[in-house]
Amino acid sequence: MKENTILKEISDVRTQLLNHKLYSEIRTDEDLKTFMFSHVYAVWDFMSLLKALQNSLTCTTTPWIPKGNPDLRYLINEIVLAEETDIDQNGNRLSHYEMYLNAMDAVGVSTENIQNDVIRLSQSEQIVKEIETSQLPLYIKQFLTSTFSIIDRKKDHEIAAAFTYGREDLIPEMFTEILGGLSTTNIKTDLEPITYYFNRHIELDGDEHGPMAHKMVAMLCGDDPVKWQEAAQVSKEALESRIALFDGILNEIRISKPELV
Repeated sequence: MKENTILKEISDVRTQLLNHKLYSEIRTDEDLKTFMFSHVYAVWDFMSLLKALQNSLTCTTTPWIPKGNPDLRYLINEIVLAEETDIDQNGNRLSHYEMYLNAMDAVGVSTENIQNDVIRLSQSEQIVKEIETSQLPLYIKQFLTSTFSIIDRKKDHEIAAAFTYGREDLIPEMFTEILGGLSTTNIKTDLEPITYYFNRHIELDGDEHGPMAHKMVAMLCGDDPVKWQEAAQVSKEALESRIALFDGILNEIRISKPELV
C-alpha cells in the first residue's frame, strides 16, 4: 500500500472536512473568539505530534549519540525549526503556538486558563487519562485523546501519518477556507496576527513542510504493507477527529445564535 492508496482511503472524509460549514459561519467578533478559544488546542496538538516525532527520530537527550536515519533527522529538524522558532509579523522569534496565543490576545480572548491547561496536561505522566478527566468540552477532549493515544502507541509511521495527512497536508486548504470566510465579514477586532498566522502556515505547509512530511511517511513505511495500512487508518481517524472538533465549535457558535439552531 503506497501513498495513492492512503489518499484514496481519506478522500471522502478529507472533502467533508474541507467543506465544513464552520468556515462560513465565523461571521462576528464573538464567533471568531469562540473558534480560537477551542482551536488553540489543535495548535498545541500539532506541536505535540511534531515534537513526538523529533524525540523519536533524533537524539534529544544527553550524552548525544547519532540516532536513526540521517535523512529522517533532517526532515523533522527542518520542520521543527520553523514551527518552534518562526518569525511573527513584528519580526520576533516565536513558536506557532505562541503566535496563536498572541493572536488570541489581539481579538480579546483570555489565554490564561488555556496556558494553565496545557501546562497541567504536559506535566501528567498519564496524559490521556488526564485529558479524559479534565473539564474541557467533550469535543476538545475527543480530539486530544485521539492524538495522544496515537503518540502513546509510539509507532513512528502512525504519528507521522497523523501529522502529515491529518495536519500538514490539510492545513493550507483548510486555512484558505477560513480566511475566505473571514474576508467577507465585518469583524472589527485586530485580525492582523491571526491572518498572518494562517497565511504563514499556508505558505510553509504548502510549499515546504507538506512535501517533507510526505517523504517522511514514505521512508517510515517503506515497503511494509502493514505499516501503510496502519498509516491509512490513522490518517482517516485524524481527519474524523478534526471533523468532530469542528462540529463542536460550530455548535458552540450556533448556541449563541438561537435562530440558527
